[in-house]
Amino acid sequence: MESFDKFKIWVLFICLISELGHGFYLPGSYPHKYGVGDFLNVKVNSLTSIDTELPYSYYSLPFCKPDEGVKDSAENLGELLMGDRIENSPYRFKMYTNETEVFLCQTKPLSGEEFKLLKERIDEMYQVNLILDNLPAIRYTKKENYFLRWTGYPVGIKVQDAYYVFNHLKFTVLVHKFEETNVARVMGTGDGSEVISTAGNSGSDTPGYMVVGFEVVPCSFQHTPDSLKNLKMYNKVPSAIKCDPRTVSMAIKENEPVAFSYEVNFVESDIKWPSRWDAYLKMEGAKVHWFSILNSLMVITFLAGIVLVIFLRTVRRDLARYDELDKEAQAQMNEELSGWKLVVGDVFRAPSNPGLLCAMVGDGVQILGMGVVTIMFAALGFMSPASRGTLITGMLFFYMILGVAAGYVSVRLWRTIFCGDHKGWVSVAWKAACFFPGIGFTILTILNFLLWGSHSTGAIPFSLFVVLILLWFCISVPLTLIGGYLGAKAPHIEYPVRTNQIPREIPPQKYPSWLLVLGAGTLPFGTLFIELFFIMSSLWMGRVYYVFGFLLIVMILLVVVCAEVSLVLTYMHLCVEDWKWWWKSFFASGSVAIYIFMYSINYLIFDLKSLSGPVSATLYLGYSFFMVLAIMFATGTVGFLSSFWFVHYLFSSVKLD
Repeated sequence: MESFDKFKIWVLFICLISELGHGFYLPGSYPHKYGVGDFLNVKVNSLTSIDTELPYSYYSLPFCKPDEGVKDSAENLGELLMGDRIENSPYRFKMYTNETEVFLCQTKPLSGEEFKLLKERIDEMYQVNLILDNLPAIRYTKKENYFLRWTGYPVGIKVQDAYYVFNHLKFTVLVHKFEETNVARVMGTGDGSEVISTAGNSGSDTPGYMVVGFEVVPCSFQHTPDSLKNLKMYNKVPSAIKCDPRTVSMAIKENEPVAFSYEVNFVESDIKWPSRWDAYLKMEGAKVHWFSILNSLMVITFLAGIVLVIFLRTVRRDLARYDELDKEAQAQMNEELSGWKLVVGDVFRAPSNPGLLCAMVGDGVQILGMGVVTIMFAALGFMSPASRGTLITGMLFFYMILGVAAGYVSVRLWRTIFCGDHKGWVSVAWKAACFFPGIGFTILTILNFLLWGSHSTGAIPFSLFVVLILLWFCISVPLTLIGGYLGAKAPHIEYPVRTNQIPREIPPQKYPSWLLVLGAGTLPFGTLFIELFFIMSSLWMGRVYYVFGFLLIVMILLVVVCAEVSLVLTYMHLCVEDWKWWWKSFFASGSVAIYIFMYSINYLIFDLKSLSGPVSATLYLGYSFFMVLAIMFATGTVGFLSSFWFVHYLFSSVKLD
């Protein structure tokens, strides 16, 4: 008890400190203090396009390379899986030192292959992504009376039949004076290797600055050949460079070089360190997002409440009416009336393919647990967009750890179906460990071959493939088997009634029962289709998704609605003496995946109109299928477990001989 009291005191102390620090900021990276004149190195990420969804290396195009050579920055597992390839660049600034007409390099005369590749990348609307102090370069364009925000800038533009490249960049770096108290209020998970220690410098009068904004304006400028003679990298171009984004002049031609230059301007800003990501997260249409989500939540909650109230009143009234009768009247009622009371000897009869059902339910528990825990951590700020790749890395970590839950649930369900029999539990645990991961691995391998064939940075390197396989078989599979062992040792759930040896004949139905099962997914789909649009936009349109708090609410509501839909449908099937409820309860809520996949196809046709090429479409459909498969396992598991609990409770609450 003493240790627990000490733990509570520490928790309260930490909470008090965080409350006192009004600028407490969890996501992002550590603040980096730069003195005037310190070098700032710009990094480059993969070239990306919403037209093809195939990322490519920055240096796959004839751009200037740094004198020290191209070097990869340290990347985590999530960044590699997302196709990020962060490398150094020749762009180099000095803190709080404005520079203009800085010469970068002049390429060799463009070969026929380089010229063709540049034209293709311009046609496919590829964007150059630059990073300074963990901040992506942001670009503003004015449309009518408001500004649009974009990350990165286009490689070039096509005007009539000519192709122009943006070869001059105008950078604006927003800085904020370093405040010593900021360090005590900031926590993060960014580039720790770049942190400059400020210990012992509190009394120094040397001003320090932090980078709080990084903006870029791309221009196409035609340099005169005479002005570039004998210039080396970072020399000043003798002729003035006028950067006007509304005009283009640097047309690319075969067998002609391209000269690159830049300028940088430092501006002191009132933006503080914890708020420096606001420009990236406050996208246009935010109000529509909030009100749409709120409206959807209110409507779905109201409908779910009505369904729940009607359902509870019906079942309770039926139970109360049945319990008030004596045994003779109950026997007479069983003979005269039809309904769920007549399937008492068959309702717990083992379903077809019980091993597959147990494995799918176990995998569903693992996927659902991973989703809930990951979204909770993201909502708390541990996996913000400021820390690239942490969301995917966290999902993989939680998925592997929750293999224990998958093995435990699948094996315990297996033993329950067969009334406590231990036989075959190892096979069920293996199925749970390999069924969904095997399907996902097969899909991703096929898609990865397409990416390899396209020479895209989105392709997973072979070494990473080996790492993923080792993580699967050395961590996830053993944990699933351990969970299966615990499930085999745990007591099985005993049925409240006996099962007859001869199955009861199911009366003919007026309509196919599976038709109702497939239609049941419309209500769960209504809880998330608005949020689904924003998720799809962040995945395929290059936008930043950040409203994890709303996503957590939507996910909780989705779980509630899936449970209610499955309960109602199971009760309806039992009322018409259809005792084969096991698989139908799973797919009643799991059928929401069908509507999500149909929505994905609709999004491909009407929102991603510019998506070009069979490779891009195949990648989109492949990743979408993998996503809806995971959703089907998770939502189906919710429906099945809630229906199992309901059937067990229903037949254990009625006095039956």
